[in-house]
Amino acid sequence: MTTHETLIELYESLLEAFGPQHWWPGETPFEIAVGAILTQNTNWTNVEKALDRIKARDLLACDSLLGLPDEELAELIRPAGYFRLKTGRLKNFLAWLDQRGGCLEALEDSSVDSLREELLAVKGIGPETADSILLYALDLPTFVVDTYTARLAVRHGLIEPPFDYHELQELFTSNLPCDAALYNEYHALIVAVGKDFCKPKARCELCPLQHHPHSLAESS
Repeated sequence: MTTHETLIELYESLLEAFGPQHWWPGETPFEIAVGAILTQNTNWTNVEKALDRIKARDLLACDSLLGLPDEELAELIRPAGYFRLKTGRLKNFLAWLDQRGGCLEALEDSSVDSLREELLAVKGIGPETADSILLYALDLPTFVVDTYTARLAVRHGLIEPPFDYHELQELFTSNLPCDAALYNEYHALIVAVGKDFCKPKARCELCPLQHHPHSLAESS
């Protein structure tokens, strides 16, 4: 079986088990982008609390957040953890967006590669965050990979350590159609199975992928 066929079979099994995931939570591209930055090293519940605090003050806009004193913004996003660090990262992103017109929607016609390069040049934004903004906020075809993706790929014999972010990403983009909707759904489904079953200590006997060839090899 080819890698393409294996990836498609895994995807179909996950979709049948979990159904559409409707990712990423957020009413606007800007909210999704802010959430992608705030979710670094924390869970989504905490991010929602921070976003709710921002929205309660009607500040969920580039110019509004950029104009806040750092200490005030830090207090708003405190529930997301590492709030001083994330204040700096968020302000860096906001400054970049302000230079690009202050509106994410205006960037949707830009190329994935050029926007990705710009985002990665923003201090505090790494590959996973950049790709999350591109895919979930801008609906551009780039595959987001993370710890869940690595664990699934290794355990199902799709890649062998050591590998970096880009090699893991290439595994998916080179073997799947270049389609933002597919990339969106696939990554969301990987997170779903990773949270419930493909944990560091695997629960293979209950996993919807248990009938696919796998081992308990570790990704790192």
